[in-house]
Amino acid sequence: MNASMNPPVNRIQATFDRLKSQGRRALIPFITAGDPSLAATVPLLHALVEAGADVLELGVPFSDPMADGPTIQRASERALKQGMTLRGVLAMVAEFRKIDATTPVVLMGYGNPIEAMGWDAFAQRCSEVGVDGVLTVDFPPEESSDAFLHLQRHDIAPIFLLAPTTNAERIRQVAKLARGYVYYVSLKGVTGAGNLDIAGIAAKLPQLREYISLPIGVGFGIRDAETARLVAEVADAVVIGSRIVEEIEASAADSMLDNVKHFVAGVRAALDKEMS
Repeated sequence: MNASMNPPVNRIQATFDRLKSQGRRALIPFITAGDPSLAATVPLLHALVEAGADVLELGVPFSDPMADGPTIQRASERALKQGMTLRGVLAMVAEFRKIDATTPVVLMGYGNPIEAMGWDAFAQRCSEVGVDGVLTVDFPPEESSDAFLHLQRHDIAPIFLLAPTTNAERIRQVAKLARGYVYYVSLKGVTGAGNLDIAGIAAKLPQLREYISLPIGVGFGIRDAETARLVAEVADAVVIGSRIVEEIEASAADSMLDNVKHFVAGVRAALDKEMS
C-alpha cells in the first residue's frame, strides 16, 4: 500500500467533513510513541481506532517536555529509555499504515528532534510514511513560517496550539498558517492539570472562530466521558492524552489494550450520545 497516494492533509479534512455531515464530534486520543514499550505502540494505535478514535495524536518523546505534566513526562522517560527516536516514531507510522490507510495521524512533540533531522528530510519522510499533521509545541507561528513551508510542500498540516491567554495578533497568525485543525489548550498549565472551566471554553471558542475557519479541538484536562461530552457541546473535537497515558501506565501488559479500548469507547459513546 502506498501510504502517500493521497495528500495526507486530505485525511484530516475528509474526517472532519464526514463527522460534520453526521453531526458528530471528533475524538482525538494521544499516546506517547514507545510507551509502555516499542512493540506496544502500533497495536495501541489500532486499538484506539477500534474504540472510536477519529484522529490519532502520537507523541514524539523528548527529554524536556515543558508543556507536559508528570504523566506524559514519565511516558517520555520510559520511551526514551527504550531507545525511542524520531526515526523510530516515523517507522511506527509506516507500520500502522500497512493496515490503516484512512485514520489521520498527527505527530506531537518539540522542535529539537526535528531540527536535528532537518525539516525538509523530516517532512519528506512524514509524507512517505503517511503522517498527516505535525504539532510542534515550542514553535510559535511567528517563528515557524520557514519550517512549516517544508511541511506544506509535502502536504503535511502544520497544527498549532492556542491558549486562553492567546492575543488577537497570535490568533490571526495561526489562522494564516494552520491546516487540518487548531488545538485549543483549555487550561493555563501543563497537560493533565486542573479542572476545566466549560463556561470559559464556551465563551472563548466563538472568539476564535471569528478568525479561524478550521475545526477547533479542545484538550488538556479532559479526564472522563462526562467532561468530554460537555466539551463536545461547544468544540469540533475532544483531545484526551494524560488520562489515556495513565491507563497505559497502570495496566498490566496483558490487559492494557482492553483497558484503553474500554475507556476510549466510553468517551466515544458519550460524544455520540450528546449528538444524537
